[in-house]
Amino acid sequence: MLKSINMAKLEIKVYPDKVLRKKAASVRRVGDAERKLSRDMIETMGAANGVGLAAPQVGISKRIIVVLDVEGSGQALVFINPKILKKKGRSRVCEGCLSVPDVTSDVVRPEFVTVEALNIDGEQIKMEAGGLLARIIQHEIDHLDGILFIDRIGILKRKKLIKQLGSKVCMEL
Repeated sequence: MLKSINMAKLEIKVYPDKVLRKKAASVRRVGDAERKLSRDMIETMGAANGVGLAAPQVGISKRIIVVLDVEGSGQALVFINPKILKKKGRSRVCEGCLSVPDVTSDVVRPEFVTVEALNIDGEQIKMEAGGLLARIIQHEIDHLDGILFIDRIGILKRKKLIKQLGSKVCMEL
């Protein structure tokens, strides 16, 4: 089984790496180290053809995520210490993850979220997101809490998916 995937800047940790199951620490102050990490994560995400990446996925237990604004500018967004303030609606979409390669499954999540965080400059931001962007944000915040998308499906489906790591499947819940 793969231990990691080497990318442009950072190494993406692959399930069952233990860092993926740890709750990440809050960032006390946004400084040069956090800005560099965020830029490196954006580069790594792009090199891996991903749409989101959380610091634990690159072995750093900090509450930092980067996401591609797929519903708007197409630019990468940085969220430090993100918190979901509101959730609305419900949708089922097939998800995958750079840390669980070649495995996908339908996951039910809220359709819309309001998220609050610090940006790369340490400024407080609040943003509403819907559709795929909302899903990406929720998926990446889950990583900060040691939760993988496979934890959001039924136990029998999850066991089957874990056995099928390495094959491409999209299962219905």
